[in-house]
Amino acid sequence: MTSTLANILFFGLAYGMILYMTSVGLSITMGLMGFVNLAHGVFAMLGGYATVTLMNSLAVPFLPALLAACILVTGLGFALERLLYRRLYGAAELDQVLFSMALIFISVAIARIFWGPLAQPIVLPHYLQGHFELAGATIPTYRLFLLIFGGAIAAALWFGFDRTLFGARVRAAVENHEMAEAVGINTDRLFALTFGLGTGLAALGGGLGAEILAISPGYPLQYIIFFLIVVAVGGLGSIKGPLYAALIIGLADTATKYLMPEVGMIFVFAFVFLLLRWRPQGIVSRRKG
Repeated sequence: MTSTLANILFFGLAYGMILYMTSVGLSITMGLMGFVNLAHGVFAMLGGYATVTLMNSLAVPFLPALLAACILVTGLGFALERLLYRRLYGAAELDQVLFSMALIFISVAIARIFWGPLAQPIVLPHYLQGHFELAGATIPTYRLFLLIFGGAIAAALWFGFDRTLFGARVRAAVENHEMAEAVGINTDRLFALTFGLGTGLAALGGGLGAEILAISPGYPLQYIIFFLIVVAVGGLGSIKGPLYAALIIGLADTATKYLMPEVGMIFVFAFVFLLLRWRPQGIVSRRKG
């Protein structure tokens, strides 16, 4: 039992960290722009594909490949925001959903053409391939790395959005868009920078978690429900809320698979339903004013 609990804890928290890094950008962009971007998973998929391609085809080491993938996808996200997304700010939700779904299917088709229908394998560097013993359980070093790295990203995001001028401007725009513009904040540029940051975080989650969430053409459709659950449970426009939500969902999903595999995701969906009935605004609600 001790071994099982240790496995659930480490695997669940590592899974939750991947969900957090992939989803937190969606929370900020939806909270700031009010844009229903169901295509957020596309950027995570592209980050994963860029990472494995650089590693497998060009022999780029894991961490430099991950950094390069984040830079490439951030640039792509910034360009798409300038060329396409900004045209639908303030549009009806149905228009935004149809646009993002079209982007998903286009991306899926392109990924299938370039990388084929099968999941792309990723070979972790040797320093992440080992194991260590804890409470009688064998814990992969990769999971521990995800916990440490994800915790560092969460801390950096908290500092950036709570203790810097850029973060203050983002919070102001999230809480009262019109007032932020009235006091001189350039929300147009802020939208572009924040969207680029969100896509870069998605790419980071996609590349970093490629061994857990396999990179294949169906990635944006397969995992979008998890990203939306994290955002809905955590709260739009929040940094801390999606972290809490991702860790809870990661632990709940992992525990269910270990202890009640026949139940599948039903328990997680039921938990999300009850939580949102209790707190429709999410764990961390946006402040008003």
